[in-house]
Amino acid sequence: MKTWRRAGTLLAAASAAVLVAACGSSGGGGTSGGNSGTSGLTAPQANTPVPTSVGKGEGKLNLIAWEGYAQPQWVKPFEQATGCQVSAKYAGTSSEMVSLMANGGGGQYDMVSASGDADLRLIYGGDVKPVNINLIPQWKNFHPFLQNPPFNTIGGKHYGVSLQFGPNVLLYSKKAFPSAPTSWSVLYDKKYGGQVTVPNNPIQIADAALYLSKTQPSLGISDPYELTQPQFNATVNLLKQQKPLIKKYWDLASQEISLFQSGTTVVGAAWPYQTNTLVAAGAKVADTIPSQGATGWADTWMLATKAPHPNCAYKWMQWATTPKVQAQQAIFFGETPANKLACPIMDKLQKGACAAYHANASEAYFQTIKFWKTPLAQCGNGKSDCVPFQQWVTAWTQITG
Repeated sequence: MKTWRRAGTLLAAASAAVLVAACGSSGGGGTSGGNSGTSGLTAPQANTPVPTSVGKGEGKLNLIAWEGYAQPQWVKPFEQATGCQVSAKYAGTSSEMVSLMANGGGGQYDMVSASGDADLRLIYGGDVKPVNINLIPQWKNFHPFLQNPPFNTIGGKHYGVSLQFGPNVLLYSKKAFPSAPTSWSVLYDKKYGGQVTVPNNPIQIADAALYLSKTQPSLGISDPYELTQPQFNATVNLLKQQKPLIKKYWDLASQEISLFQSGTTVVGAAWPYQTNTLVAAGAKVADTIPSQGATGWADTWMLATKAPHPNCAYKWMQWATTPKVQAQQAIFFGETPANKLACPIMDKLQKGACAAYHANASEAYFQTIKFWKTPLAQCGNGKSDCVPFQQWVTAWTQITG
């Protein structure tokens, strides 16, 4: 089962250097397009030619993936259909993935299932290259916001194909909250001191920034991943004030599940996976996206610059985006598929799964989610006065320590 540790606590030194030099950033939130915040910047592999067809498979495919992203139920049929034998190296954090992908995968790895907090590090580090989305037939059936998302599409060039996603929701005990909380403010309310839990993850700073963007508009926060120093300082101060209220900064979804099952915590930041697992076990909990909106994560299969088996890699992207495989993975992990056609298959595999994981939600729902992206020095306004990710890591260590 997947470890559900989606972001690292350390920034790979090489990637950090690249990011500082590049000073690039992608656009914001769950909107389509891919240019916001990156105008004037050129990714190292931007002009790499893309293939116009997929040739014969090379017989092998080496993946860097989240644990369990290469499950036998969809890997074995792929191997039988293509002759590409899959080997997966599981990574526990986004930063580990970035490190493994150094030097374009080193001529060893073909693809990585990167989350949005790693994508730009990989793109501007020159470790992944553009793909020809026209060779991925199911791309046209993706939710529109995942066809050209700003975390993997820069200057109109696709640096991979979207896979699965999910919102970061507010999980709450129905006993403590007979009605759903309408604001993230409950995570900062002294009333719930010692009963709050949030992820142990530097990107969690963005959740606090999103909250402040709505509750303290005078700060001028328009993008929770593009924070000037004053905005960043205000966000860090809020999280330092929150620390005495925290029972545990969780690393694994199973830890948060245990906290709610025991009644130790009554409210926290979570993924739908935790909610559905708890409800299935009989726990009186629910989740919601408060009025301020939410952050979220989305994974992308990205192609290594020095991929030794590019044809098998394209065949994998084609396979992994089909409705059946999308539905299988969504059910297995509690994720939401990028392919809209997966929804009815999900319900056949597990009754009610489509709605449980918001796979049939409206586009308006998805637009409330600000998807993870790597915080970089360049702000969306063209200036280079935003706080880059390595400073988020340092600040998070100070907050949680």
